[in-house]
Amino acid sequence: MDMKWSLNELYTSFNSKECKEDMICFKKSIEHISEWTHQNCNTSNNTKEKIEEYITFENKFSDLVNKLYNYAELCLSVDTKNIQASKISEKMASQLSALAKPSTIFAKWLNSIENLEIIIESSPLLKSHSYYLIDLANNAKYLLSDTEEELMAKMKNSGSNAWSKLQNILTSTLLVDITVDGSVKKLPLSMVRNMAYDKDNNIRKNAYEAELKSYDIIAESSAAALNGIKGEVITLSKARGYESPLHNALLNSRMDKETLDVMLLAMMESLPVFEKYYRKKAELLGYSEGLPFYELFAPIGKVNMSFSIDEAREFVVKNFATFSNKLANYADNAFSHNWIDSQPREGKLGGAFCANLHSIKESRILSNFTGSFNDVSTLAHELGHGYHGLCLSDESALNSDYPMPIAETASIFCETIISNAALANATKEEAIVILENDISSNAQVIVDILSRYIFETEIFKQRDDSSLSVSELKEIMIGSQKKAYGRGLDHNFLHSCMWICKPHYYDAASNFYNFPYAFGLLFSKGLYAKYLKMGDSFVTDYDALLSSTGKNNLVDVAKMMDVDIHSIDFWRSSLNLISQDIENFVNM
Repeated sequence: MDMKWSLNELYTSFNSKECKEDMICFKKSIEHISEWTHQNCNTSNNTKEKIEEYITFENKFSDLVNKLYNYAELCLSVDTKNIQASKISEKMASQLSALAKPSTIFAKWLNSIENLEIIIESSPLLKSHSYYLIDLANNAKYLLSDTEEELMAKMKNSGSNAWSKLQNILTSTLLVDITVDGSVKKLPLSMVRNMAYDKDNNIRKNAYEAELKSYDIIAESSAAALNGIKGEVITLSKARGYESPLHNALLNSRMDKETLDVMLLAMMESLPVFEKYYRKKAELLGYSEGLPFYELFAPIGKVNMSFSIDEAREFVVKNFATFSNKLANYADNAFSHNWIDSQPREGKLGGAFCANLHSIKESRILSNFTGSFNDVSTLAHELGHGYHGLCLSDESALNSDYPMPIAETASIFCETIISNAALANATKEEAIVILENDISSNAQVIVDILSRYIFETEIFKQRDDSSLSVSELKEIMIGSQKKAYGRGLDHNFLHSCMWICKPHYYDAASNFYNFPYAFGLLFSKGLYAKYLKMGDSFVTDYDALLSSTGKNNLVDVAKMMDVDIHSIDFWRSSLNLISQDIENFVNM
């Protein structure tokens, strides 16, 4: 069954009465807040009432934007040639750029209030939004002038936003020439990349070679897009006074450098263990020089664990129920109410994601499901994002906006639930498949994510001087993979174009969207260890943690579970759980 999501709960069409009325309201709201800040953010009288009015407006407006913008973007994600959706998305982005000036005015005014914390404490509404307000005031020092912020926001629409859109179109519409069953076919890139999980070695290698060759068509355009985006980020980062794009990313992540440094150190320490895993997998598949890149996701074991989408649903829901009925019911509801778009097809974005629609208290999940156990695990991952949204559904829009590192916590926690529950009921042959899949997934988040962090760090360093050519980008990517994977991979078969197919590099607002995955995995592993000790009593605390992620920094969120993320011992303990799995796999 090919599941396609329903977006009717948002709007039945762009031409519907509701959508047109909301677009009018959207435009009027921007005009209103522009006028309001001009009239109210220049004096100190009635400060509490003004901030309350602003917060009330922002919550309502955020839900309106969430509904309209997600509708356009979700339409585009399954049909990147949808002209109407593209125009609406561009129109909204252009109109939203007009908010840069009033937002800057409000933030600077807020920062000028001497007794801000006392005012916040005097109002239940403001107190419930204290983190948002204090954070907004503190970050005002990185804002340019009102006029400059407005100009920068507008220029992004013809700059980084346009480059990002181009890259999405290039990768989603790229057709790969590949020989299948003796005949040459043109298949979507996402479909060819999914062949990395095929049980046939020849298909995996053939897909890898065809994929790399296909990038020749879009490599120069992709390089231009990447250079344009990273160049813009560097320019704005310097203009605003950030120490670096990484400094900006850490502030946006509500994460301090101390946490990142100890986590990265623990990850580097663990690399020999992961190299041991890759060498063992290479040995099992008959390779002596390490694992070729195209064999990273090769299935291990004699059991062919293949799932239809209906079987995947039953598997996920059943195993989620071992944690809580609330989680299981959420997942079952997502399937039964058509919240999932499952199969790959031309014009659809590759990969997987979950869009939490706070405005209607629902979510939508995109996947490219082909039936492997990894695909089932990916579904569980995205459903975890959706469950996180469910736990935040009673929070205000402003208090439901959580940072990137914590965004991966619930998703990876759900992956762990699936793997461990499946292992508990598996035959020996199935256990090998499940365990290896779990280790492979963890290795991607630790080792491959580290290679992406190294790559992006080097890109920003070199792009600061000049644009990078395709050959230079390939060289940096290969070097980054060698540093992270070591001799775990065969250096004659790496992936020089991984920078083309990973969309996170092309989002100017989400630089270094790599270390958040590692944080999410290791934080989740630590939480799962607590769950095993606490049992059912953990569930309530876990839900409370997820519901608080939009209104706290990472240190304080972790403290809710008595976790010190400044301690390297915490990160080491989480990595040790993976190391134990690797030892079990090696000795099987």
